[in-house]
Amino acid sequence: MLHTQLKMNNRTTAEFERLVKIMDDLRAGCPWDMKQTNDSLRILTIEEVYELGDAILNADDQGIKEEIGDIMLHMVFYAKIASEKGAFELADALYHVNEKLISRHPHIYGDVKVNDEEDVKRNWEMLKLKEGKKSVLGGVPQSLPAMVKAYRMQEKTAKVGFEWDETAQVWDKVKEEIGELEEAVQLGDPSKMEEEFGDVLFALVNYARFIKVDPEAALERINQKFKRRFEYIEDHADKALNDMGLQAMDDLWNEAKRKGL
Repeated sequence: MLHTQLKMNNRTTAEFERLVKIMDDLRAGCPWDMKQTNDSLRILTIEEVYELGDAILNADDQGIKEEIGDIMLHMVFYAKIASEKGAFELADALYHVNEKLISRHPHIYGDVKVNDEEDVKRNWEMLKLKEGKKSVLGGVPQSLPAMVKAYRMQEKTAKVGFEWDETAQVWDKVKEEIGELEEAVQLGDPSKMEEEFGDVLFALVNYARFIKVDPEAALERINQKFKRRFEYIEDHADKALNDMGLQAMDDLWNEAKRKGL
């Protein structure tokens, strides 16, 4: 077993070094790669992360493998650009994350005792504050999708005690926010409706967190289900959709549903 593990480590090291060498070659000779900057790569990196997310949702191990490689390429690309500017080396980035992992896992590399994963998460947030973070929410990227950002903010503030005691209380809050949204709709105030609708979504995200559902993944699964069923309608329609009427489309929708789409 030890021999096999050493062989795997040697192969990993060799392939990583090969990737770094290929990046050196590309930056030295490929017109497209030579032109890239942090700014030009940013949106491409985001796209790659979403592709990894798709592969994870689809339980596609082959896709996960490929997307991990693509993201690894981007990380090496950013490090290469930084090296060319004299900002930092790839080894500096690796050293930084290694040191951070050690310092934030004192229950592994120190004498701190933890009972469960919740203790680990709480310690992580407190250690970040000790390291100089000005806010518990300081590490939540502004460019995150709104639903993911809401989940992460709630998760982080919960670790320092800003949390409901029971799931029932969270659901009561959802119902309260829905009532306020209904009042805003009756008043017809666009700004107030937007605010109250946002409150409902925020409360639902919090409820999802309490019942251990990933709201972003849940919504994406429904998006994909809606897409499959609507495409079934398109494929089986006997006339243009605009001429079908809602009832005929709904009949096909239910047919798709019965087929498990």
